Amino acid sequence: MKPLLTFLITAMATWPLCAQPISIIPKPSRIEFGQGTFTLNRKTAIHAAPVKALVPVTRYLRDGLAAATGLSLKSRSGTLAASAVNVISFRLLPKDTSLGAEGYRLIVLPKRISVESMTPAGAFYAVQSLLQLLPVSGGRAREYALPSVMIADAPRFGWRGMHLDVSRHFFPKEFVKQYIDLLAMHKMNVFHWHLTDDQGWRIEIKKYPKLTRVGAWRVDRENIPEWTLREPQQPGETPTYGGFYTQDDIREIVKYAADRFVTVVPEIEMPAHVRAALAAYPQFSCTGGPFTVLPGSYWPITDILCAGNDSTFTFLQDVLTEVMDLFPGTYIHIGGDEADKTEWRKCPKCQARIKAEGLKDEAELQSYFVKRIEKFITSKGRRIIGWDEILEGGLAPEATVMSWRGINGGIAAAKQGHHAVMSPTSTCYFDYYQGPPEIEPLSIGGYVPVSAVYAYEPVPDSLSADEAKYILGAQANLWTEYIPTPSHAEYMVLPRMDAMSEVCWTQKSNRDWSDFAGRLEVMIKRYQRMGLNCARSAYAVRFDTAMDTLKHSATLMLSTEVPGTPIRYTTDGSLPTPASTLYQEPLTINRSMTIRAGAFDGHGLLDSVTSRSLVFHKAAFKPVKLLNRYARYAAGGPGALTDAMQGSKWYADGRWQGYQGNDLVATVDLQDTIAVSKIVTRYLQDPRSWIFFPDSVQYQISLNDSAYTDVARFVNPAPTAPQPAEIKEFAKDFPAAKARYVRVIARNLGTCPDWHAGKGQPAWLFVDEIVVE
Repeated sequence: MKPLLTFLITAMATWPLCAQPISIIPKPSRIEFGQGTFTLNRKTAIHAAPVKALVPVTRYLRDGLAAATGLSLKSRSGTLAASAVNVISFRLLPKDTSLGAEGYRLIVLPKRISVESMTPAGAFYAVQSLLQLLPVSGGRAREYALPSVMIADAPRFGWRGMHLDVSRHFFPKEFVKQYIDLLAMHKMNVFHWHLTDDQGWRIEIKKYPKLTRVGAWRVDRENIPEWTLREPQQPGETPTYGGFYTQDDIREIVKYAADRFVTVVPEIEMPAHVRAALAAYPQFSCTGGPFTVLPGSYWPITDILCAGNDSTFTFLQDVLTEVMDLFPGTYIHIGGDEADKTEWRKCPKCQARIKAEGLKDEAELQSYFVKRIEKFITSKGRRIIGWDEILEGGLAPEATVMSWRGINGGIAAAKQGHHAVMSPTSTCYFDYYQGPPEIEPLSIGGYVPVSAVYAYEPVPDSLSADEAKYILGAQANLWTEYIPTPSHAEYMVLPRMDAMSEVCWTQKSNRDWSDFAGRLEVMIKRYQRMGLNCARSAYAVRFDTAMDTLKHSATLMLSTEVPGTPIRYTTDGSLPTPASTLYQEPLTINRSMTIRAGAFDGHGLLDSVTSRSLVFHKAAFKPVKLLNRYARYAAGGPGALTDAMQGSKWYADGRWQGYQGNDLVATVDLQDTIAVSKIVTRYLQDPRSWIFFPDSVQYQISLNDSAYTDVARFVNPAPTAPQPAEIKEFAKDFPAAKARYVRVIARNLGTCPDWHAGKGQPAWLFVDEIVVE
């Protein structure tokens, strides 16, 4: 038995255990606590053997400790004596099946810290845990106390990924490195780099220089960072937005990632999402162009590479050859998503290809396209991965599927014996809102709070044990249509990256939301010390309501995602303070008011104040009869239109009732004949979510529910271009008249406008309250 191992076993055998809280994310597999602390000071040395294999690890630890503590430690080599003290030692084990390729043991004793692993990667992940043992308090000290602890740890999944889209908005090389550092900090090991799309080509290709000379720049109609502007190239031109990474930049970033045991998976989109490429080389399209690079959030897009033109495949093979020379990892991501096949249906060359290859339709033409590319990539010793649309028309033999449109793509791939990475929009899209939209920066839509990320289980229940082995892991995606700056990107991924890292690393049975929330509070403080823009949306107050139609009242429940967070509120319109009323039990509301609430700790407000308005009126809590049924978004049923609750600009806040393609025809029974002089209805418009204001609104009143009299009619023009979400009231005052029934007719726009991505598809109409005075 070797002297070092003897020393550790002897120490552990006499180690009295005690419970001490530590905050490590992702949560380790096993933690045992001892007594006493290790004192880290300027005399502490770092020792590693064999030195060469562990150089990136020890260098990273030395730099990390210097950044966190200000201490500059020295590295040593050679034989380490069993009696050596005040040392952090690394040792590679020849074989230890309990740890696996990425596992580690971290043992902190009062006199020594020891790291054991089979690989440098395992040692690197031990370093991440070690750095999180440091105290969070700011300032510099001469020494730091680390708790005595033994951690044995290994990841659940081999693919622990984060994605970054740099096409819609370009990010500088320094931020890409910082993003990789965040992955490393969270023990994530795959950086999916989305380098090309309709809005920009970001990778230098020597054989096709116009891809970056033309395709990396666009005239943008949106707010964009000044540092990404290029001055006009010709007199009279407008400044253009964009940028790209040279091949030297990419080599530098790939090396930077490799030193942190992160594999970079490049994505080169095909056959769709190629407008930037076609702006440079229109001859590879079905139409011949001309094309321009599109603004950051422009849609719809029908452009596609011509699958009937052999020169298209020559072009792609040339591009992919240079890409594979830059990225040494196994996988090349080829996109494959959202391929509008309209041009293929009209293209003689594509139709000739379908006939010559004996294909059934354009879906099989896409499969032909993917399989042809896969054959080339496989011949170079690599593998393709693509979004789940590559399943359509038949999956390529060695393809891996990234399941984003829910989980069905991953299930289908696994059942066919193909590997899959799970990345559904419902839990893994970090461009979605993470808190109440009224207090969040503008987003593309959707709602993925940190608790939903943490609750995600990558292995679907419908898979057998054998099929489940094909699930490689999970990945979160950051698309940047509405994210123009590094600071905004930080806000969107932090702290949701923490939750995703634990989903990918920690065994399902070892995950607990309450426990995680406590550790997350510590991690947020670390981010603040690091100067990172971390969201605190988990502390935003949420409102849940229950209606009592008999008592004409509402019960309002307040909560945050983090259990036990103190909430204070006001009902007089003022902002809550630490001295405001403490929420302790549900509130009973029987009059119009606005509740404003915030979560507080000993230092003040934890996140922005949120509010909820209740409007009591003559129709409040009165029964409603609907001619057409709502679709999916019920808001609690017909009574939602008279429940006194008003919705926010977020369509899925539970207050809006949605009608897809149908009109709203709602009749309110006031249950008595009363004087009516005003009717108001509220509607939401959010074109990004296919929601539009009504084409027209009509108000009627009646004494008997048969003969109705018109009292108001509004005509509303449809939008002619993309617009942000907004709420509009249609209000009408009229001479008081007796009525028992009030009818509201709101005409749905019918179909999405010609400029919209959903052109010709049913539009949504969202309504939240019928107010009668």
